[in-house]
Amino acid sequence: MAFREKQELSERGKKIIAASAIAVFILLTLAVAWFVGRPLLRFVSEPDRFRAWVDDGGLISYVYFLGIQILQVFVAIIPGEPIELGAGYAFGALEGTLLCLGGSVAGSMIIYFFVRRFGVKAVEIFFSREKIHSLRFLKNAKRRDILVFLLMLIPGTPKDLLSYFVPLTGMGPWTWLLITSVARLPSIITSTVGGDALGVQNYVFAVIALGITAAISAIGLLIYKQICKKHDREEAGRQNGGENTDS
Repeated sequence: MAFREKQELSERGKKIIAASAIAVFILLTLAVAWFVGRPLLRFVSEPDRFRAWVDDGGLISYVYFLGIQILQVFVAIIPGEPIELGAGYAFGALEGTLLCLGGSVAGSMIIYFFVRRFGVKAVEIFFSREKIHSLRFLKNAKRRDILVFLLMLIPGTPKDLLSYFVPLTGMGPWTWLLITSVARLPSIITSTVGGDALGVQNYVFAVIALGITAAISAIGLLIYKQICKKHDREEAGRQNGGENTDS
């Protein structure tokens, strides 16, 4: 009896520690978003000032930017598009793409192990249960990997939500590393190329590139919504079929 009580106290203590850690993280995340995220977006949104900072900083500016990109990926409420455009403007298309990709992959892996440690409660810091529930079809191991790859590949899909959801599906870290390294490239390239065109004052090409990016992103978002709706209908059909069988 005493052993069972001790075990229950130990489990309760673990839950209290986990809940406290998540609460502290939420507060820190909100503080980072307010005190770092907002000034960061204003800074990156001023291209000339951002480029001057890169030119003055030399190599250390590359390290700083990697940190900025990792922070943006991890703190999901900070939008990534302005940062990717700023990278293309300040560093050029090639270097901007490599920096954004490196930061995105590093941030995605940090998210992976963070969610694996704290579970769905870590995801709920940034996303509602409804949004998390909308991706439950990705838990099907038979088609999970290819679906995640396609959703990450298509511009316009909610990659932040996917990054936080994937660790809940049971996907291994090496598979996720490969997928996030390859599938993020199209979305990053379209943004950094547009930013680079602005940097060299090729405004016609910049407008075309950004217009194509916006159109592809809109199509990608529609595809994503259709995939979610399709799987919702399939699940509803299975549930109705089960109820009919029981009756």
